[in-house]
Amino acid sequence: MKQSPAQDWGPEPSAWAPMRRPVFRALWIAQLAANMGTWMQTVGAQWLMGDLGGGAFEVALVQTATTLPVFALVVPAGALGDILDQRRLLLGGQLLMFLGAAGLAGVTAAGAATQGLLLGLTALMGVGEAFCISSFQAIQPELVSREEIPQAALLNSANGNVARAAGPALGGAMIAATGPEATFALNALSFLGVLVVLYAWKRPVTHRPLGSEHIRDAIRAGARYVRSAPLFGAVIGRSGLFMIFAGGLWALLPTVARGPLGLSAGGYGLLLASVGLGAVLGAVLLPSVRPHLKTNVLVTGAMVVYAATMAVIGLVPSALAVAAALIVSGLAWVAVLSTLSASAQVLLPAWARTRGLAYYQLVFMGGQALGGVGWGMAADRLGVGTAFVVSGIGLLVTTVVGTRLLPMPSGPIDVRPAQIWADVPDVAVPGRDAGPVLVTVEWRVDRGNAEAFIEAMRPVGMSRRRTGASLWGLFEDMADPTLFLETFTVGSEREHLRLIMERGTKVDQELEARALALTRPGSKPFVRHMIWAYASGRDEELSSLP
Repeated sequence: MKQSPAQDWGPEPSAWAPMRRPVFRALWIAQLAANMGTWMQTVGAQWLMGDLGGGAFEVALVQTATTLPVFALVVPAGALGDILDQRRLLLGGQLLMFLGAAGLAGVTAAGAATQGLLLGLTALMGVGEAFCISSFQAIQPELVSREEIPQAALLNSANGNVARAAGPALGGAMIAATGPEATFALNALSFLGVLVVLYAWKRPVTHRPLGSEHIRDAIRAGARYVRSAPLFGAVIGRSGLFMIFAGGLWALLPTVARGPLGLSAGGYGLLLASVGLGAVLGAVLLPSVRPHLKTNVLVTGAMVVYAATMAVIGLVPSALAVAAALIVSGLAWVAVLSTLSASAQVLLPAWARTRGLAYYQLVFMGGQALGGVGWGMAADRLGVGTAFVVSGIGLLVTTVVGTRLLPMPSGPIDVRPAQIWADVPDVAVPGRDAGPVLVTVEWRVDRGNAEAFIEAMRPVGMSRRRTGASLWGLFEDMADPTLFLETFTVGSEREHLRLIMERGTKVDQELEARALALTRPGSKPFVRHMIWAYASGRDEELSSLP
């Protein structure tokens, strides 16, 4: 069920349009340095673990220490991003990553590094990353115009891929010249640029008339929103399906380089550079292609191209052919991820943006992790070339299925804040946690419009659930078929007020207007807001009665 007809993205700005925004430009440059430092850090940490006597398992634990905190904390961190000031949360996350990298540099230079310290300080950086990953995406609509969000997503994707290509090569060269402690120190310095930009950014204060949510309630509200937002769910579903199969390239490429292609570490670095080159080409070319293709066609086509490049890498034992395929795969990779990321950002209202993007990141990273492990096991059993071909075929099949079952929205929907009901309870102070609250809405509908009204109310029910309702239902009066009663409950009085005052959007308003247009002319929905009679504090009052 669709939330609302998708709108066109509008005129396509140039590829570099977001770079005219001073804060975006400064943050993009600082993040490029930080991303390169992170990849250098990864190489240095894995190398140091080997120097400390670690085997293959211990070296693999370095990656686990990096990603496990993110996977475990990204959802509560996303909720915190919508509760707290995102700028301060980003500053705290970046500071944790700086402390982790600086600590590693210090203990390594002092000769005091151990396997436990290496993993612990790496995990500290993972905690910092968990606090930053969703909030960085969530602030993009504040840094650029609505029309520039696809270009901003493209530039951010290219940023990460260029760092992925150049960082490991620079890290390897630095380790050979001065040792792993230099990569840790440079990584620590790379975070300072992001900290300076964020500290200088004068972000407008978010007005919350009902105060901040409790983190438990914020997590529940985020999960409820994601369950009741089919367009956003399609973006998450396509992301997960893509990453399970596409992640095989990143997991198996080192094995291809060392095995069938017989390349050295420098040759492997050139293969990664080919991916980065493709990502940069994608950032330049896609703005001119996007206006001529629907979002669903663009994502599906890029996924098919990526699947084809995986088959080439698995079947053709030529370094030149693999490098060419990786350039194309880099372009397809950035086309898929930037489009998914931009769609996710514009489909979420401000009140749920960071926590919704946290679920997007959870699925994205989970798919990558599962894909990496699964295709690694497949390569051991089938051979690396066959594993590449099978993963490419799997991606092709899931792309076709996903296109039919999870069609991408062709553009943004209007998620600007809007109050749904003009008549709301007169509350002088913020709501209590007492509840639940029952809301009933009486609608008068002529018999000829009854079926159309019932269909129009289905997306209204989804809208109520997105904003905080549960147990939503629509009932027809058995004695008077022109009377329909809509009912839903909200967990507490405070959540009820958030639903009314903070969480409505223009698209929710539009959905209700469509249903209202089918009601009896001159009639007006009659709304009642009722709290559970035995709510907190009420029990004591009743028990004191004679």
